[in-house]
Amino acid sequence: MKNLIVMNKSSVLVFLLVGLFVLCECEDEDQFLPVSPMVKKEQEALYSAIQGFVGNSWNGSDLYPDPCGWTPIQGVYCDLLDGYWHVTVLNIGLVFDNSLQCSPNAKFTHHLFELIHLRSLSFFHCFSSPRDNPIRIPSSNWERLSNSLESLEFRSNGGLIGTIPVSISYLKKLRSLVLLENGLIGDLPIELGNLVNLKQLVLAGNKFTGQIPPSLGGLTELLIMDLSRNSLTGTLMLTFGCNLTSLLKLDLSNNKLEGKIPEGIGRLKNATLLDLGRNKFSGGLIQSFQQLVSLKEMVISNNPLGGDLMGVEWGKLQNLEILDLSSMGLTGLVPESMAGMKKLRYLGLNDNSLTGNLSPKLASLPSLNALYVNDNNLTGKLEFAEGFYKKMGRKFRAWNNSNLCYQREMIPSSSSSSHGLNGVKLC
Repeated sequence: MKNLIVMNKSSVLVFLLVGLFVLCECEDEDQFLPVSPMVKKEQEALYSAIQGFVGNSWNGSDLYPDPCGWTPIQGVYCDLLDGYWHVTVLNIGLVFDNSLQCSPNAKFTHHLFELIHLRSLSFFHCFSSPRDNPIRIPSSNWERLSNSLESLEFRSNGGLIGTIPVSISYLKKLRSLVLLENGLIGDLPIELGNLVNLKQLVLAGNKFTGQIPPSLGGLTELLIMDLSRNSLTGTLMLTFGCNLTSLLKLDLSNNKLEGKIPEGIGRLKNATLLDLGRNKFSGGLIQSFQQLVSLKEMVISNNPLGGDLMGVEWGKLQNLEILDLSSMGLTGLVPESMAGMKKLRYLGLNDNSLTGNLSPKLASLPSLNALYVNDNNLTGKLEFAEGFYKKMGRKFRAWNNSNLCYQREMIPSSSSSSHGLNGVKLC
C-alpha cells in the first residue's frame, strides 16, 4: 500500500489516535500493518536534489506530508523495500502541468546520486539555454546507481552540452538510454557497448560526430537503435547488423555516413523500420534487403547509392508499406516484382535516372495511395486504368520524364492536371 504517512509534527496526533497502524488490503480485514517511513537521509537527499533543479525556493511542500504518500505532484514515485519507502522514479521537467519545473539556473548536485534505489531518471526541457546556463552530464558518481538504474533519459534540453561521459557505461542494469534533442557533441564512447542489457538506445537530434563504434553492434538485446539527426561519419563495419537480430527499429538517417551498406543489415529479420536516408552511402542496393521480411518501412532516399533495382527480389517484402528510394542515382528499369509488395502504400522512386516503362501491375497494388516517379528518364505509355488516376489524385507524380506519355481515354474526364499528369505529354 503506497499512500502511507511519514511521521512529522503535524501528524503526531493522528498516529496516536490510530495506534500507529494503517489498514492493509488483504483477505483478513482486521489485519493491520505498521506505517513504513522513508529514511530521513534519503528524504533530505531527494529534497536537495530537486532544489538543485527547481531552485532553493522549493521546500518540499509540494510533497506534503511525504514524498511517497499523498503526493499531489507528478514525477516522484516510490517502492517499499525492506520495510522503508525508497524513491525509484524521478522525472524532472514539464511532462505534466503539475510536474517539477526547472529553474533557469538548474544544476546537478551530488545529492542525486544518494538516491541509490532509482530505477528511472528523466529530464525533459530542464536545461534550456546553452548560452545562459550550459550544463554537462555529470562525469562521475554514476557507479553509485549501477545496481538500480534501468532507464536514463534527457529529452529536449538545448542547454545540455558536452560529451557523453564514459562513466555512464557503469550502469550495468540500464535497459533504456535516451539522449534525444539535446546539445551534446563529440564522439560516441566505445564503452556504450558495455551496456549489454540495453533494449533502447536513442541518441537522435544532437551534434555527435565521428564513427559509430563497432561495439554498438554487439548490443544483442537492442530493440530500438536511433542515431539519426547527428553528424556521424565514416563507414559501417561489414558485419554491422549480424548480432542485432532482435532489433525492431534502426534509424541512422540524417548523418554523413558513407561507404557500402553492409550485408549484415539483412540479418535484421524482426525489424519493422529501416531508415538510412540522407547520408552518403554508395555501392548500390544490397541483395540482403530482400531478407527483411518483417519490414514495414524502408527509407534509403537521398544517398548517392547508384546501381539499379534488379538485384533485389522485392516480392519477398510482403509486409512493406512504405518504400522511399528517391534521389539515389538509380538507373535501369523499374522491376515488375515491385507489384508483389501487396501491402505497399507509398512508393517513392522520384529524382533518379530510371528508364523504360512502368508496369501496369503497379496500379493493381490494393493499398497503394502514393506513387512518385517524377524526374526520371521513363519512356513509353502510361497504361494505368482510369480508376487508378481517380484513386491517386495528386499523389501520382510522373512529370519530368521527357519520353513518357499518357492516353487520353485512360484518364478521367476532369483536367489531367488534377490527377498528377501535369507535365506528362499526351501520346
